[in-house]
Amino acid sequence: MADQRVIPPSELIINDDNSAFHIHLRPEQLRDNIILVGDPGRVDMVASYFDEIEYDVSSREFHAIGGRYKGKEIMCISHGIGPDNIEIVITELDALANVDFRTRTVKPEHRTLNMVRIGTSGSLQYDLKIGDFVIAEKGMGFDGILNFYADRDKVCDLAFERDFCRHVGWDSTWAAPYVADADAELVERIGRDDMVRGYTIAAVGFYAPQGRMVRLKLRDPELNAKIETFRYKGRPITNFEMESACLQGMARLLGHRAMTVCCIIAQRRAEDAQTDYKPSVERLVRTVLDRF
Repeated sequence: MADQRVIPPSELIINDDNSAFHIHLRPEQLRDNIILVGDPGRVDMVASYFDEIEYDVSSREFHAIGGRYKGKEIMCISHGIGPDNIEIVITELDALANVDFRTRTVKPEHRTLNMVRIGTSGSLQYDLKIGDFVIAEKGMGFDGILNFYADRDKVCDLAFERDFCRHVGWDSTWAAPYVADADAELVERIGRDDMVRGYTIAAVGFYAPQGRMVRLKLRDPELNAKIETFRYKGRPITNFEMESACLQGMARLLGHRAMTVCCIIAQRRAEDAQTDYKPSVERLVRTVLDRF
């Protein structure tokens, strides 16, 4: 048997208190059931429903609270905005689960995490209204992060990617899109008739990558219109957000279960938005907690 690889300190940085470098959690603080949110402040809102709080850790945009909800161990952690941030969180959560921090080697027994991201989103179809809940049954990443990892083709829907790029005339200077499915078991557990199963774009930015124009012009002003008319197996792209594809793709590569469910707070085609969306998000949080 070949010698097991020792992960060097430059590739997995461990703090002096034996915590992961960015998220500052120690291995014993990890929980198998994890809710992810973008806003660090939203972690406090999620944890306000916990029956018991066991720790509260903050570092930069990463805020984590672990505790119990109706007898179940659970934690909530924020990942900030964008796929680059969530790549950090998923990598370090997996390291807490599956790397021995003392020897810097992969543990012989794999530990599987269940991760549900609760977010906000803009709809791309008229029949999706503000306040609706949409599950990213497929997440399509415009960021290219998964393309840097070996075996990405094994966990991606290659036919979807090809059809989409052909339909919209994908610009070769942009990162190649990748499409990763949510975990079917989690989708069945969390999703009911009150949630739409959708195809979600995880954009690499909030403005131009989602077709918004403030002062700078768009490279392809018609991209959103082409996205709205795309169909894969008869189904449309439903919504924009920024993290679902990276989360779901990395989870599949690492052997974890993950999904994203978002509350619609903007209708892009109707050019409408709601800034007072807290009650709808709180209702989504309570729903996920009860079904997790």
